[in-house]
Amino acid sequence: MAGKVLVVYGTTNGSTGRIAEAVAGVLCKEGLAAEARPAQSVASVDAYDAVVVGGALYAGRWHRHARRFVRRHRRALAERPVWFFSSGPLDASASERDIPPVPGVRRAADRLDVREHTTFGGCLEEGAKGRLARMILRNGKGGDFRDFPAIEAWAARIAGELTAA
Repeated sequence: MAGKVLVVYGTTNGSTGRIAEAVAGVLCKEGLAAEARPAQSVASVDAYDAVVVGGALYAGRWHRHARRFVRRHRRALAERPVWFFSSGPLDASASERDIPPVPGVRRAADRLDVREHTTFGGCLEEGAKGRLARMILRNGKGGDFRDFPAIEAWAARIAGELTAA
């Protein structure tokens, strides 16, 4: 299936958006037409043949824009291949082992028959918005734990599935 792929994301401080852009970049390099867009900016997925949805994790929940996107477009998403990713652990755990989706994401993935979910490390750096983010940074727990080679390898697998179909 060659076609258009939407990589949509929910983020507060931009880290998950950067992951989505990396995924879209790999998909484009592999010959697919892909674009990364903030979840709240997407009115319809009808023009896309496949969708990747990413959400930052906050206190065990996906970012509200990612959750709302999935809820609002659930019927259309059920008709096309969909992949999920989460970003959030502020340590190396996502690079060391497979981290299962949080319960709400798992339920959505099951309902939509999502092809795969993966969790990538997060990024929280000085200047981050939100009281909780500032508290985490004050406690020395911030940093950039995104593994771009792993992100790019995951996106290449998606491209392989889409171009083989």
